[in-house]
Amino acid sequence: MTELIPVFDGHNDTLMKLYEAAEPDKEKLFVEGSPASWHIDLPRARKGGLAGGMFAIFPPPLQRTRRGNAAPGTDEPLASELGRAEALDATVAMASILLRLERAGAVSVCRSAADIRAAMAAGRLATVFHIEGAEAIDTDLAMLDVLHGAGLRSLGIVWSRPNAFGHGVPFRLPSSPDTGPGLTDAGKALVRACNRLRIMIDLSHLNEKGFRDVAELSDAPLVATHSNVHALCPHARNLTEWQLGAIRDTGGMVGLNFATGFLREDGRMDPNTGLDVMVRHIGALVEALGEDHVGFGSDFDGATIPAAIGDVSGLPRLIEALAAHGFGRELIERIAWKNWVRVLERTIG
Repeated sequence: MTELIPVFDGHNDTLMKLYEAAEPDKEKLFVEGSPASWHIDLPRARKGGLAGGMFAIFPPPLQRTRRGNAAPGTDEPLASELGRAEALDATVAMASILLRLERAGAVSVCRSAADIRAAMAAGRLATVFHIEGAEAIDTDLAMLDVLHGAGLRSLGIVWSRPNAFGHGVPFRLPSSPDTGPGLTDAGKALVRACNRLRIMIDLSHLNEKGFRDVAELSDAPLVATHSNVHALCPHARNLTEWQLGAIRDTGGMVGLNFATGFLREDGRMDPNTGLDVMVRHIGALVEALGEDHVGFGSDFDGATIPAAIGDVSGLPRLIEALAAHGFGRELIERIAWKNWVRVLERTIG
């Protein structure tokens, strides 16, 4: 398969990399080329066929308790809460970077599926303003209105830590995602508000009880932007059979997470992980959800990914691996971008 197939990616953390970079000219860093250790910049995106994706705003700091490529244990602690003031500063700063990239002509911030199609047709990187962890949002939801006005169209209620709205899952293996209480009353109000504003709700990082609360409350398709199959890798971050069934029943979507710790059965963060492991998860997702409900959710710039991909320029190698395992071109195109545009049309409009 020699022709470059466009890819719309369900999740990356490139805005966090830009936010943390010492280089003051963030736009230049993205447009002209970032450090080799990063995964996404504009030249490499074009080389790999990246046509767009959910560009996540993730308010740091991260708790990094493990070193090297070690697998998590069964007693990994949940990350501690992040103060709202700190989260708000980081969220606004990363949103500013995204909007400046748009003014520089590097990306188009898309507020609808029609915007995504138009940007792709024009050869502009179609970005969806996404937040991973709602710590910057007050429980009165005033900031939600402001962020929506700035372009927010996708929201992960939690990262893997508690906040005012719910609880994330810790990085444990083996572990089910049933690790804590469900959504708070404020979290339930947030779900209803997202439905009203047509902000897609991302279930990745949310624990089982919180997932059940969203499933009961939301009138939109259930979506996990960057999660894998628990039966193949028994990590708390991955989706169990009933969760996959709930997503399927709403016509929702799952994006394959490229993070090796959520792909490998042993949970090791080891770049020496073959593409066949990724193909196995894709096959299991297609079997569980159907061909129209699976995509990519790379976690580029936020995780250890297989060395066989390396960075965004290596996306064609994953496409070739799918073709070599019998996936036809039509199905590959659905997985690569069409399924994401379809579910975004149903969620954000």
